Amino acid sequence: MTIKEKFDTMDYGPAPESAAEALDWIKGFDGKFGHFIDGTFTKPGKTFAAKNPANGETLAKLTQATANDIDAAITAARTAQPKWEKSGGHGRARVLYALARLLQKHARLFAVLETLDNGKPIREARDIDIPLAQRHFYYHAGMAQLMDTELPDRQALGVCGQIIPWNFPLLMLAWKVAPALAMGNTVVLKPAEYTSLTALLFADICRQAGVPNGVINILTGDGAVGEMIVKADVDKIAFTGSTEVGRRIREATAGTGKALTLELGGKSPYIVFDDADIDSAVEGLVDAIWFNQGEVCCAGSRLLVQEGIADRFYDKLKIRMQTLRIGDPLDKCIDVGAVVDPVQLDGIKAKIDANNEGEMFQTDTVPETGCFYPPTLITGLSPASTLMQEEIFGPVLCATTFRTPAEAVEIANNSRYGLAATVWTENINLALDMSPKLKAGIVWVNATNLMDAAAGFGGVRESGFGREGGWEGLSAYTKPKGKAKVLKQVEAFEGDDGPFDPLDRTAKLYIGGKQARPDGGYSRGAWGPKGALLGHVSVANRKDIRNAVEAAHAAKGWSGTTGHLRAQILYYIAENLSARADEFAGRLNDMQGGKTGNDEVAQAIDRLFTYAAWADKYDGQVHNVPIRGVALAMKEPVGVIGAFCPDDVPLLGLISVMAPAVAMGNRVVLIASEPFPLAATDFVQVLETSDVPGGVVNILTGSHSELAAPMASHMDVDAVWSFSSSDISGLIEKGAALNIKRTWVNNGMVRDWTTDDSHVFLEAATEVKNIWIPYGE
Repeated sequence: MTIKEKFDTMDYGPAPESAAEALDWIKGFDGKFGHFIDGTFTKPGKTFAAKNPANGETLAKLTQATANDIDAAITAARTAQPKWEKSGGHGRARVLYALARLLQKHARLFAVLETLDNGKPIREARDIDIPLAQRHFYYHAGMAQLMDTELPDRQALGVCGQIIPWNFPLLMLAWKVAPALAMGNTVVLKPAEYTSLTALLFADICRQAGVPNGVINILTGDGAVGEMIVKADVDKIAFTGSTEVGRRIREATAGTGKALTLELGGKSPYIVFDDADIDSAVEGLVDAIWFNQGEVCCAGSRLLVQEGIADRFYDKLKIRMQTLRIGDPLDKCIDVGAVVDPVQLDGIKAKIDANNEGEMFQTDTVPETGCFYPPTLITGLSPASTLMQEEIFGPVLCATTFRTPAEAVEIANNSRYGLAATVWTENINLALDMSPKLKAGIVWVNATNLMDAAAGFGGVRESGFGREGGWEGLSAYTKPKGKAKVLKQVEAFEGDDGPFDPLDRTAKLYIGGKQARPDGGYSRGAWGPKGALLGHVSVANRKDIRNAVEAAHAAKGWSGTTGHLRAQILYYIAENLSARADEFAGRLNDMQGGKTGNDEVAQAIDRLFTYAAWADKYDGQVHNVPIRGVALAMKEPVGVIGAFCPDDVPLLGLISVMAPAVAMGNRVVLIASEPFPLAATDFVQVLETSDVPGGVVNILTGSHSELAAPMASHMDVDAVWSFSSSDISGLIEKGAALNIKRTWVNNGMVRDWTTDDSHVFLEAATEVKNIWIPYGE
């Protein structure tokens, strides 16, 4: 045999990792675990088995949490929270740093236990999951240290209920626990039923790190435990998991005042252009879809290849697939491990068996025992195919082709999800042109699955809302300092006197840049405090919302304009409002019976100037991530925002809502103050003379409670805000669950509209997209 022949026939030999220490740790608890509550492990109760998916063997017995366990954990967390928050940023930083150090010291133990419990290859747990978990605790130790100086007006939410999935058990724990603790919260965390062991090992090291009793509480069990935590007395729910469950959580928390972040499913496009480095793109694709057996929410599971290179790309990909090694996850030479559980394996098989489109290619062999599924490629699918639309959550790649960049964008965005996307091209201009057009929270250029604590991770559409990591991820674990007051319902005046102005004035709706009659044909009187009839206003219905949303979508070009242009138009609105200041002040006084009209108009003009100033200055960031490259945090418009304006400050409130939204490139459908709508209808004339493109601002009048549900449930509205004095927060949050849209509601609490909260409004008016761009040869 020649040297060449020897090299050609060489193969990897087994390189098994010992599980002895991990198994010994389990034996130290006699193979049975209770919960971790108030700094101690409870006695085991009714148990269920934690099994090794690679061989089906039972690793340990875990306790199914009861309602009493949840109450005890929340009581411990509630008791510990004030003292933990008062320990200060430095005090919390020291504890987080200690946790990071202990994760490093026990890194191999965590990696082996993760592999035993989850089925992922030891190489991935050892080299990716555990180091990134350590990084999150180090990073957020720094965030805790800086909180007092960098976030002086923010405070902790309180007790956070956290529910994590089984695909990255320890990493998801780090993503949730580290920022919550850094900001002064305490947590009650439920790991996934299938993969709780590394969470329990983490609980064990919490005692060594000096974490005060009650600050971290960990409960094990099935989905019923998560449901009870969602309904319990907590201040926030942070959930990572399926879109279906996320939708139920949104409905369950609607109207409760609980903060909520959701990181849900995905069907991420992996786009390869004909000028890409094909070999690199193939290797990247291996990481995109067969990393962690494809059990990754942001997996590049939709392959879009430019038509001219499709056959060559598929051929190279199939050759590479045949070299993937499948087997014992504890073997350091293994590329693809075991699917987490027989239930998940059966679900993957059922979806593939039900498919009758395209051509399927699978690797040759998989182990006879254990939860293994072969790496699979299905080509020739249509963009509307079930497998191209639905999340499989397994090692299955679905592929189609495209011809032009515009077609690639259209196919990529043809999804209800919006978590991640990958673009492979040697043309940096094409990459930077594509990235902003893709509906995703994160875009990788010539790379995939890059993550870091400094760059927030999260999605849009039905992939959820909120970010985890980075500065933007911290806002979800804080609230403004101080205690809000309850907002009283603002009632409209009634009367029976004749008209204040003998000239009949029936204010119309403002849709698509034109005044329009209401679809229902109804109007109602607007009365002054002494009973005088000031005019009539239109009563909008759901069809008027539909028309306004359509007009807003037709004005999508507004999102592509420059900040400078948007600033000029806002300044122009302020100029025209200033020219009619006395008229508007008089109208406000007539409606409300006070003498503060001049002050409100002056504040409204000042607010327009503020957001005109911010229009070209609310910049993104370049995150300092540990790669040879950059992560650009782009602040993009949310899209179409429906907003219920404040009732008590009808002009200032409307402008305070409208201005930041349009300054950031959004289009808005505004529901004017219900009791005092005439200021908004008069403001239409200012918009008509201020070069505002039709459809950018739409103004409706009518009942907030009647319009809340159709606005919130509208599938083409991207976010809904409410500052109404009517009790509609719950209606909006429940309706928003339909497509998991973002909401921002007042929960019946007072907001001081004379205060400049520009950063809060600008944050709500933007979506952060992180674009990762490696550089160098």
